[in-house]
Amino acid sequence: MIASVISFVSGILILQQFEYLPDSRWIFPLVFFGLFSFLKKWWRTGCFLIGFSWTFWIAYDHLSKRLPEELARKDIQVQGRVIGLPQIDERKVRFNFLLQEPKNGIPAKIRLSWYYPKITLKVGQVWRFTVRLKPPHGSLNPGGFDYEQWLFVQNIGATGYVRNKPEPVLITDAIGWQGIDNWRERIARRLENYSNTIKFFGLIKALIIGDKSSISKAQWQVLRKTGTVHLMAISGLHIGLIAGIVFFLVIKIWLRTAVLRWLPAKIAALAAIVVAILYSSLAGFSVPTQRALIMLSVVLLAIFAGKHTRSFHTLTVAILLVLIFDPLAVLNAGFWLSFTAVAMIIFVLGGRLRRPGYWKSVVSIHFITAIGLAPLLLFFFQQTSLVAPIANLIAVPVVGLIIVPLCLLAGIGLFFGSTLSQGLLNLIDYFFQQLWIVLTFFSDLPIAVVNRPQPDMFTIGLAITGILWLAAPKGIPARWLGGCLILPLVFPVTEQLKQGEAKLTLLDVGQGLSAVIQTASHTLVFDTGAKYSRNYDSGTSVLIPFLRFNRINRVDVLVISHGDNDHIGGSNSLMEGMQIKKVITSVPDKLIDYDPVPCIGGQQWFWDGIEFLILSPGENIFDSENDNSCVLLVTTATGKFLLTGDIEKTAETWLVATYGKELQADVLIAPHHGSNTSSSFIFLEQVWPKIVLLPTGYLNRFGFPHMEVLERYRHVGAQLFNTAKAGAISVRLSRKVTEVEVWRDKYGKYWNK
Repeated sequence: MIASVISFVSGILILQQFEYLPDSRWIFPLVFFGLFSFLKKWWRTGCFLIGFSWTFWIAYDHLSKRLPEELARKDIQVQGRVIGLPQIDERKVRFNFLLQEPKNGIPAKIRLSWYYPKITLKVGQVWRFTVRLKPPHGSLNPGGFDYEQWLFVQNIGATGYVRNKPEPVLITDAIGWQGIDNWRERIARRLENYSNTIKFFGLIKALIIGDKSSISKAQWQVLRKTGTVHLMAISGLHIGLIAGIVFFLVIKIWLRTAVLRWLPAKIAALAAIVVAILYSSLAGFSVPTQRALIMLSVVLLAIFAGKHTRSFHTLTVAILLVLIFDPLAVLNAGFWLSFTAVAMIIFVLGGRLRRPGYWKSVVSIHFITAIGLAPLLLFFFQQTSLVAPIANLIAVPVVGLIIVPLCLLAGIGLFFGSTLSQGLLNLIDYFFQQLWIVLTFFSDLPIAVVNRPQPDMFTIGLAITGILWLAAPKGIPARWLGGCLILPLVFPVTEQLKQGEAKLTLLDVGQGLSAVIQTASHTLVFDTGAKYSRNYDSGTSVLIPFLRFNRINRVDVLVISHGDNDHIGGSNSLMEGMQIKKVITSVPDKLIDYDPVPCIGGQQWFWDGIEFLILSPGENIFDSENDNSCVLLVTTATGKFLLTGDIEKTAETWLVATYGKELQADVLIAPHHGSNTSSSFIFLEQVWPKIVLLPTGYLNRFGFPHMEVLERYRHVGAQLFNTAKAGAISVRLSRKVTEVEVWRDKYGKYWNK
């Protein structure tokens, strides 16, 4: 059975490596040959083909439901129902919307933002909105989160926003039973009454209803550094604990009833399953909860039926059922982390001649899961915690045995009076405060985390094999050799720039600008993209992951061209999460806490044989803040980069008059995102770029880049690359050739095309 499930999973995984899906007509022949293989008892071949074709069908169905691009940015009236918990921040509410009668190419499931709504949005409400939509699209960067993949897995066919004119109309309010999300929302609303009095409100909310949107950025940072993120979700650990408590309590209570017509263990098993289902539903049945619930149900149903189960078979059944229900779950990091953690625990505790003692088992579990998950954590996040085993050794019993049961009681108590709820929530908050002292201590250690570039699949395979070899029973010979297989993961070989070479990467931050210039031993960041909400900005979501992906632990110079949000928005997150040696900006008053240096034309420095020169602004300040943007010229032996911020025609004319032919550059980042107020003929005829990089958002509301600007670039014969279509774009100036790498073309999968 295990081999057949592995074949089924392999078929699913193979499809995820495709850049484009095959023609849909291949689905039926694949299914036919899969069924034929079963008739011939070629079980593994049949499982592989069925896994591949089932995933092929689901993927094709999801892609076929995307909004056609010709309907983008048009006013469309839709009517439907709010589904899932709305996410609320200081500016907007974001929610999923299921259309009642989708037609004219509009997908049935869309994701909307409503800015400054006048009414509280609730699950189950039926609304009529006028919306502007666009096809699913997300930033695509090295090391960054693939939002487009997330939308694809969720089967969301379009994203957009609600227009306030004409005014949205509430058709039907949420009345009565609207599904489990309705109860989750009721609990969330009651919890909000205590948000100002409870310090760790976001963590408590996450453990009661699985909603992590209220966890602060600082709290997330501590959890990541200590490897305890998994404790702040309704996970297998918590579900198993609650089910276990219910199981033993029911047995004790049932024995006291003296009713022996039904065996106590069978009644307890059914009660535990019911409670596990209810608790899992509070998390919205995420992949980790699906895994835990299925495994727990298999074990409890075996108890009910009087059967014996084997651990790895139970795990295999859970994997198979999860992927039959949703084969795209393999694109979820939680799928791999969850199942791998359980597999490691089973491997460590099973197959031993003598069962280890309790405390030895506990310590072994924490260390082997921390080490065993490290390759996957580096693959998904380019970061893993070195203090996780010790931090979890303390945090797991506190959260699992004390905080989670109290959270469940508090969730029930919310419906029975404020006094009881306030007392329980205060008690939970107290335990969190004490635990946080310990976690903060560990997160502040210099060795708390290690950052590495994303390993390839071969390196991950070697590392996992080595870890299993090291954790094997004592009778296995030469276990120390397993450590050798881990070395490529610990000491990765990465390509280094040579003396005199420079690499410019224009990151895909939507409608904004952020670029990174690397030399042999130095790094410069030019602008940091936008800030979108209290806990989300381009610094956190794009810049820091990119730097970690490239093994960059410090930034030598950060240049903030000017003070617009789409250029400065991610700066605070970057400076909090990365060592910055020097800040240069035209708006020092906005970065006063970081001892900035004013940006003035003539500033010059040299790194690794490469010249960096600030061209503008000059001593005479322009009236427009855009024109006062820092302009940076980077000169190597074989070419030049010109970074211009948001300068417009006034500053361009001044630059031409001041520098003339010195403005010539091989690579130009288009001024002001390709606005028609910039990129004048007089400027372009002096720069005469070979390559122009356009930092624009996909179908942005400004219409950037303007067609007139594109025509001017074509006039000078420039090759054009746009982040909205290309994702991150890297240009490397070496002694041999100018290399351009387009991230979406080279690394994008079929859902990115």
